[in-house]
Amino acid sequence: MNDSIKQILEACPFFAGMKSEHLRIIAEGATQAAFGPEEFVFQEGEPANRLYLVKSGRIAVEAHEPANGTIRVQVLGPGNILGWSWMFPPFVWHLRARAVEPVKVIVLNAAHLLICAEREHDFGYELMKRVAQVVIQRLQITRKQLLHGQFEAGERTAA
Repeated sequence: MNDSIKQILEACPFFAGMKSEHLRIIAEGATQAAFGPEEFVFQEGEPANRLYLVKSGRIAVEAHEPANGTIRVQVLGPGNILGWSWMFPPFVWHLRARAVEPVKVIVLNAAHLLICAEREHDFGYELMKRVAQVVIQRLQITRKQLLHGQFEAGERTAA
């Protein structure tokens, strides 16, 4: 296990208070990655097999429709997690994520997390509760944006 990754996870609000053995499971197989400005972290329709923790920089979550362009749904920064499509069939990304500036992330192996969640239900329940809380928060933000017409057109209208 990578101790430096475990320390980063321990400092992240998403993982706060999680049992040490659960953090160990999460850190197993985790890697670090970097993305340059405008580089895609993932795109809609690709296999969803990772969970990202943003260490530095900002990532735009976007909805893209070739006929209608791109809408920026949200911008995530350090300490935020990115991606939950790996938890639910059909296990593909439903939006796209693009680095707004240089980004560093911790990349967690979603297949490993799912297998461990099936084997160790306490771990799976804890992980599901935390991801569900993020989903609820982001849906509430999106609802407020819809009500107030606050979605921004992306910086690019075609990809």
